[in-house]
Amino acid sequence: MAGGRKRRRFGTVRQLASGRYQARYRAPDGLERRAPTTFDTKTDAEVWLSQIEADLSRGDWTDPYAGAVDFEEYALRWVAERGLAPSTEELYLRLLRLHVLPGFRQWDLDEITAPRVRTWRAERLETTGAPTTVAKAYRLLKAILQTAADDELIRRNPCRIKGAGREEADERPIATVEQVDALADGVGPRWRLMVFLAAYASLRPEEQAELRRTDVAFEDGAVVLRIIRAAPELTTGRRVVGDPKSRAGKRVVVLPGFLVVDVRRHLEWFAAKEPDGLLFVGERGAPFRRSTFGRRWRKARAAVGLPPNFRFYDLRHTGNTLAADTGAKLKDLMVRAGQSSQKAQLIYQHSTLEHQRRLAEGIDAHVRDRRAGGQQPGGDARHA
Repeated sequence: MAGGRKRRRFGTVRQLASGRYQARYRAPDGLERRAPTTFDTKTDAEVWLSQIEADLSRGDWTDPYAGAVDFEEYALRWVAERGLAPSTEELYLRLLRLHVLPGFRQWDLDEITAPRVRTWRAERLETTGAPTTVAKAYRLLKAILQTAADDELIRRNPCRIKGAGREEADERPIATVEQVDALADGVGPRWRLMVFLAAYASLRPEEQAELRRTDVAFEDGAVVLRIIRAAPELTTGRRVVGDPKSRAGKRVVVLPGFLVVDVRRHLEWFAAKEPDGLLFVGERGAPFRRSTFGRRWRKARAAVGLPPNFRFYDLRHTGNTLAADTGAKLKDLMVRAGQSSQKAQLIYQHSTLEHQRRLAEGIDAHVRDRRAGGQQPGGDARHA
């Protein structure tokens, strides 16, 4: 009718018996959708429909019910579907159980908002006093919700706090050559080589736990190790044998010359006797266990005077620093430590076995210089 109000082309508005107004529209999936609330006026309802129409035209529309998915169920399924390494899966489940789910298990995905994320993070920082752990938990939450956004279950990832996932841990301590030698003596002859391989070859403890006789070779007066497996021990005590931590973890490491004697003695006295036997086993031939070694490590650390927060893993940091002090190229250091960086792979030259030998010789010269004039540690101490 001329001069009459035009009929809406998108959606409908009707007045309810209560006097309030209801807005409805047909979604791209063919189903009729209603506004989640009613409106005081017809104009308010029409404005809401106009916003939905604009979202559809921009391709920003999402099913308003798609995000009605229990967060806990989605998060646990997310972890299960990643195909993670056992140690990583254990870490993620622990972060979920202790830090993420207590804050979000009562919500559906679409109910997790940016303000709720900010409040949760602030509370975790205050209650735990562990910013590094909170950063890990935040990164995990952000990854889960990013997948939900990619799955179009939510419109946008609510984790938008700049720098919240960045870890700013304190610089790890470094042991001196004298302290490393004292630690090696303190843990006892069966485990002393583990200390040296951590400090002077930058081997991870889980890599040492799966070293075997067939991984050791004596070439041109030096010892060459093949790192091709790792056996991290989960908190349940289960030992999981698999690939090293990263693709770069599979590598060849040349040991400093002063370790030749220690390696020969260890192979003769302590390694499992089978041709493919483990290098590090207990007195009864069982594989290396953190609990058994940990008691000896703590006693040795206290005797040396190192702080309680000095971890066995920090010996690897010591080794990386010693290797860097030889003037080696960054790529050579990365190869020795089993670290990978795509950018560095493109920028730096390939590390050859000859470069690794030179790096080992540099460490060898440094340690021999520090030991000069003093009594060599160790000796025939099989029964110490």
